[in-house]
Amino acid sequence: MPLPQLSHASAPLTREVTALNEKGEAQPLAIPAERDLTIYVDKRELVTLMTLGAHPEWLALGYLRNQRLVQTLDDVESITVDWEVGAAAVKTRGGIDRIEERTAKRVVTTGCGQGSVFGNLMDEIDAVALPEACITQADLYGIVNTIRVQETTYKSAGSVHGCALFRGQEMLLFVEDVGRHNAIDTIAGWMWLQGEAGADKVFYTTGRLTSEMVIKSAQMGVPIVVSRSGITQMGFDVAQRVGVCAIGRATGKHFYCYTAPHRLLLQPELAQR
Repeated sequence: MPLPQLSHASAPLTREVTALNEKGEAQPLAIPAERDLTIYVDKRELVTLMTLGAHPEWLALGYLRNQRLVQTLDDVESITVDWEVGAAAVKTRGGIDRIEERTAKRVVTTGCGQGSVFGNLMDEIDAVALPEACITQADLYGIVNTIRVQETTYKSAGSVHGCALFRGQEMLLFVEDVGRHNAIDTIAGWMWLQGEAGADKVFYTTGRLTSEMVIKSAQMGVPIVVSRSGITQMGFDVAQRVGVCAIGRATGKHFYCYTAPHRLLLQPELAQR
């Protein structure tokens, strides 16, 4: 069966405004172009996400995947985004079974930009079986350095989170959005379309590792997550429960491995260079 038909409705990531600096001088500045995107599934309104809008079709697809509302790409016929009305219209091939029941309970998450998840956060997580993958300290440093030199909307406009998918030290995809939950959903959508498994991947985020971020990484089959920020208590508990290697506060040569340390192949001599 063919892949879903997707529109290509990307939008400008920034807009220019004028602000006063500390000297009272007017100065042109770029700010992130936050916009709302309402996802409709078979003409039924599902959720409204606040997003930059770089890859809205991947975002919608990844959101549906991470919410476990669609099981295979064959379930989705098309995704059409129209920025004039701020809508992503998802057409499925056979509908979503028990959609009213499965979306009745909504949890507002801690992500910037307000994320939402449906049902119990821990539903199905115990069924996730992650592969026996590892990361070397050298690869971790390579990932941190790649992010450091990456040209980003954050550097020009601030106020956004960045997420990336790595294989070793190779960055496969970099996504920024107003909420890190949107960025990880966008990466999930891209992985699905590309047929990319998570076993040999590392997920990186500039934001903190909350339970939602750890759960979504595990659902994507990615066993190692790295953050420039730290980890929350629920993020820590979930990572321990499913065996995700959670590495936080990763800047320069410094980091903390919070969970699954057997997945990290330490090379402490590298920290002295």
